Amino acid sequence: MGFFDRISRLVRANANAAIGGMEDPSKILDQSVEDMQADLVKLRQAVAAAIASQKRIQNQAEQAEAQATTWYERAELAMRKQEEELAREALSRRKTYQETASALNTQLQSQAGQVEMLKKSLVSLEAKIAQAKTKKDMLKARAQAAQAQVQLQSAVGNLGTNTSMAAFERMEEKVQTLEARSQAAAEIAGADLESQFAALEGGNDVADELAALKQRISGAPAPAALPADTKRAAQLEPVKVVEVDPELEALKRSIDKL
Repeated sequence: MGFFDRISRLVRANANAAIGGMEDPSKILDQSVEDMQADLVKLRQAVAAAIASQKRIQNQAEQAEAQATTWYERAELAMRKQEEELAREALSRRKTYQETASALNTQLQSQAGQVEMLKKSLVSLEAKIAQAKTKKDMLKARAQAAQAQVQLQSAVGNLGTNTSMAAFERMEEKVQTLEARSQAAAEIAGADLESQFAALEGGNDVADELAALKQRISGAPAPAALPADTKRAAQLEPVKVVEVDPELEALKRSIDKL
């Protein structure tokens, strides 16, 4: 295969691909129906012209036959008048018109066959156009549905690479990150608050133990530490002296006996 043949084939292939990509099914269907309608008009005109030609040939054949009959009658008249030369001339003219009529009748039969063929073609084309008109709207609807499906699939396929969709997903991740940080900060703040209250609640016990240790080292009796609940009760309800004195006297007596 020559170089220029390959170039020519490549150019034709690219041109066909470009034209195929630009074809709109709806427009092509409409144009196809219009072209068929134009062909139908031309075919009707051809049929009409063929029928007119057939009629003209038929008239010419009938006229030739009539002339042949007329010249035969003249030949008879000449013979009755004993004009043999005129009769011979009349018969010669009659033969010419007979031959013309025969040729015209042969042409007429051929023309009639052509007219019949054109009529059948006309009926067939009319049926095809009617069928095409019926299918055209259905095919256009199918083409539109197919194009819509292609566009939908293309849109779905581009969601992952679409800038807007990517930005939306980034913002979603950012919001989730902010929510996680907020929850972590809340947990840390709650833990600090718990530790502060635990330190406050446990501070009294350490202070009491420290005071007791100091009293023991110094030799003085350590003050009795009251339980946390007792201290709270003492703070809430003052102790009456009348209730404490008998117990204090009993404690002194027990110490004197030692």
